[in-house]
Amino acid sequence: MRAGQQTSSRGEREFSRVIVVDDSRLERERNFEILRELGDGVIVELCASGDEALSSLAREHADLVVSDLTMPGMSGLELLTHLRREHPKTEFILITGNASIETAISALRMGAVDYLRKPVQADELSLIVMRTLARRKLVRENARLHEMMTTVEACRVLASCVTMAEIDLACLEIMANALGAKRGLVYRVAPHAEHGDTLTFYGFSDAEVAKLRSVLRGKDCIDRQDFLKMTVAAGGVLHDSCVEAGIALGRVLSVPLEGSDGSFSVVWVEEVEASPFDYDALEKARLVVGNANLALLNAERFRRAQEKAFLDDVTDLYNARYLGEAINRELHRAERYGYQLSVLFLDVDRFKLVNDRHGHLVGSQVLREIAGLLLQCVRQVDTVARFGGDEFTMLLVDTGLAGALSVAERVRRAIEDRVFSVGDGQEIRISISIGVATFPQHAQSREILLDLADRAMYVAKREGRNRTCSADEVVS
Repeated sequence: MRAGQQTSSRGEREFSRVIVVDDSRLERERNFEILRELGDGVIVELCASGDEALSSLAREHADLVVSDLTMPGMSGLELLTHLRREHPKTEFILITGNASIETAISALRMGAVDYLRKPVQADELSLIVMRTLARRKLVRENARLHEMMTTVEACRVLASCVTMAEIDLACLEIMANALGAKRGLVYRVAPHAEHGDTLTFYGFSDAEVAKLRSVLRGKDCIDRQDFLKMTVAAGGVLHDSCVEAGIALGRVLSVPLEGSDGSFSVVWVEEVEASPFDYDALEKARLVVGNANLALLNAERFRRAQEKAFLDDVTDLYNARYLGEAINRELHRAERYGYQLSVLFLDVDRFKLVNDRHGHLVGSQVLREIAGLLLQCVRQVDTVARFGGDEFTMLLVDTGLAGALSVAERVRRAIEDRVFSVGDGQEIRISISIGVATFPQHAQSREILLDLADRAMYVAKREGRNRTCSADEVVS
């Protein structure tokens, strides 16, 4: 016989389960009627023996067992012994008609929370049961609060993360630990297709990582519209990919992360049987997501501040310092994925005459206009930097020599055709000389690649300026 059930405002069932054990049907039903008055928050189940009670506990956890002392077969104290060993989190109240003080003390020493004498008074039974369940609820709330505070403390590490990669890894590890998950991954969508998406793994073996990388990199699998909110599911993109890779996967929690700069990633963590994704687990996940979003905002601010340190004051292009880091990064990518990378070294012809005849303010304005023309001639994924003085450099990703020469010619003509105003109604025309070198055709290191592009540019100067030359024309 069972009674009572309610749903909380959190959307989960909130109730306490009480098992009444007595070999007397009359006593069982009397106690049932008393406890039923406690309301919908208490479910009461009746058992005629200790064995029946243990079977019920094996099927479903109970908060409290109210048991008679003397029963055929297993006694109340023997049932208490089983509870302390097999179900230590279940409370126990002993009821007896002939208890001595020694029996009561034995029960309390064994872990019973209280004892009652028959005939049981309704008010007394209700009061003790309510007090016991209220204490258990308080303990649960304290444990829940402690877990939340532990998660908050763990999230502190996110405050020190200043890159997307650091945030992805920290968020994944914190969420997996908070939810008791053993495996997970982050799929970060690149802002530009040419850059390639990134994957961060947790708990997968090296062999599984290799298989999943191969499967996931071979498809365009993330659509933001499919990940607008946190969900728990046993199917979807990750499951399909795991099936293709021959990896078994249970239910997963999918959590979207979106930065203020438009960056986007999905965090997946796998559910384990011992730590189901219940309401509390999802609350902890939301807590981690909130801290991760703040970290993304800080990372974006840091990136903007860092970019300012990498920007040229005159042209707002990247400076030589940034160029060094960019070419190292792009060479690494080109080497890893088998891409080509071309470097253009550009020098404005006879620019000293502009400064000498019209002043350095006019010269700076001309450099700014040239910078704008250069940006118009390349893609967003390419890099344009002012190397120094009147020299500029371009990095063209995934671009071979033929493509680089085509871009160089487009740049040369754009500058040749441009009329520059120098004030007082005066106008001038200028030209530019360009050298081109390509990885891996001409060189495989940053220093040699830049040197060859620079030397090719000087070949263009010697041959009359306003032209493009490749590293093929450099005399060793």
